[in-house]
Amino acid sequence: MEYINAFWVGGLICALVQILLEKTKMLPGRVMVLLVCTGAVLGSVGLYDKLISYAGAGASVPLLGFGNTLFKGVKKAVLEDGLLGIFMGGFTASAVGISTALIFSYVASLVFRPKMKE
Repeated sequence: MEYINAFWVGGLICALVQILLEKTKMLPGRVMVLLVCTGAVLGSVGLYDKLISYAGAGASVPLLGFGNTLFKGVKKAVLEDGLLGIFMGGFTASAVGISTALIFSYVASLVFRPKMKE
C-alpha cells in the first residue's frame, strides 16, 4: 500500500503543477520557486511531515519536499547556531541531494554526449 500511496500522491502533485503551468502564464522557473516556498510553508506549520509519513517518496521527492528539507535544515541550524543558522541550515540539509544531482548529471553528460541546440 505504501507504493500506491506514493504513486498517487506524487502523481497528484505533478498533475496539479502541470495544470498550473498550462492554465496560467507563469514561467517554469517561477512555478519551481512557488513549489519550494510552498513546501517550506507547509513544513513550518507541520502539515508536510504528515504528508511524507503517509506518502513517503511520493511527497518527499518533488520540489515541495525540497522546500520542506530546506525549512527543517534552517530550523535546526537556528536552534543550534542562532542567527547564523539562517544562512547555513539550508545548505547543510540539502547538500547530499544537490551533490548527488550534480554527480549523476555529469555522468549522464559523459555517457550521452549532449549537443547544443541550434
